[in-house]
Amino acid sequence: MQRWRAKRKAEVVVRIVRGTPLDAISREIGVPVARLELWRDEGLAGLEQALQVREEEDPVQARLDEANRRIGELSMENELLRVRCRQQEATFRMRRLKQ
Repeated sequence: MQRWRAKRKAEVVVRIVRGTPLDAISREIGVPVARLELWRDEGLAGLEQALQVREEEDPVQARLDEANRRIGELSMENELLRVRCRQQEATFRMRRLKQ
């Protein structure tokens, strides 16, 4: 039994996806139709998984998400500091008026 490299399997899967009949490929390369079907299914599953990984782990998107999170944190912090400053300013005015 011949060991097939991933690149050669991928070439066969591309031919299958493009519509070349399984039995024709099977006769040509000497691989059973059942194995070709398995390769096709694995190839399509791998393709789907590869596309999902790129969408989820896009480094640019990850940096953008982190930057947006940090902007949100800083905005909240700024607002809290403004409120605290207003409160201290009011307290200072009250003290001056009492003197």
